[in-house]
Amino acid sequence: MNVRLEQPKDYREVENLTREAFWNVYRPGCTEHYVLNQYRTNSDFIPELDFVMEEDGHIIGHVMFSKAEITLDDGTVFPSWTFGPISIHPDYKRKGYGLKLLQYAIEEAKKIGIGLLQMEGNIEFYKHAGFDLASKMKIHYHAEPRDSEVPYFLAQELIPGYWGNREGTYCPPKGYFVADETPEAFEAYEATFPKNEKAFQEGQLPQFCQSCGMPLTRIEDCGTNADGSTNFDYCQYCYKEGRFLQECTMDEMIEHCAQFVDEVNKNMPKPMTKEEYKQMMRGFFPMLKRWKK
Repeated sequence: MNVRLEQPKDYREVENLTREAFWNVYRPGCTEHYVLNQYRTNSDFIPELDFVMEEDGHIIGHVMFSKAEITLDDGTVFPSWTFGPISIHPDYKRKGYGLKLLQYAIEEAKKIGIGLLQMEGNIEFYKHAGFDLASKMKIHYHAEPRDSEVPYFLAQELIPGYWGNREGTYCPPKGYFVADETPEAFEAYEATFPKNEKAFQEGQLPQFCQSCGMPLTRIEDCGTNADGSTNFDYCQYCYKEGRFLQECTMDEMIEHCAQFVDEVNKNMPKPMTKEEYKQMMRGFFPMLKRWKK
């Protein structure tokens, strides 16, 4: 096993590796390979922490790091860092390679003065690399209630005392959302790879219609593209044959969805009033692809 810095000649091989490692894992298909492709020219990218892992002369793993920020409660911005995607070829998963790669990268991060890491991931894996729930350090996740103990949001202080007794809120760097912000460019890039079938699988993150917020759990829930293929971003009630079925504003969509609050309450631990449901949607909908500004 050998770990070294990524080189330009590795780029396509590493992006294909990343695509294979993430395909259908967290969602139908994946976008991590495009994030990597675009991140190498991002000012937040840290080339000194862009590593590949080799076994028998073949690249089997990769990890990259990025600058990040935490907004403190007094409004000031505190410098921090994150990492990912971290990819291990499917043939080498669950054999300890991912942990070895991450541990190596973290030690190198310490050497260049990185004081604090936070990321989204499975605590059962990342605890072995020194991570714990970020909420224990009073670092809140931007998309969750402030008092939540977010099980997938993790942090680790690399320099003792770097974070101190501060409190603040973390949002992933903008570069991680590039596929959502430039969907046409992503689709053009994705078309340069061999076709893989997208699918819903057990263990994926919850998927929601990016127009109305309806949960998407099976193919039948999804809309269709102009060519009749499945569209995994929008539900069958919002999107058909490549177009939206309702021409409306976000506020109009919220009013439309509010009439189904009784149906929503069947799956809620505490029933909501129609006004409470609308208020929840006002906080959630701006993050959906159709309504992002």
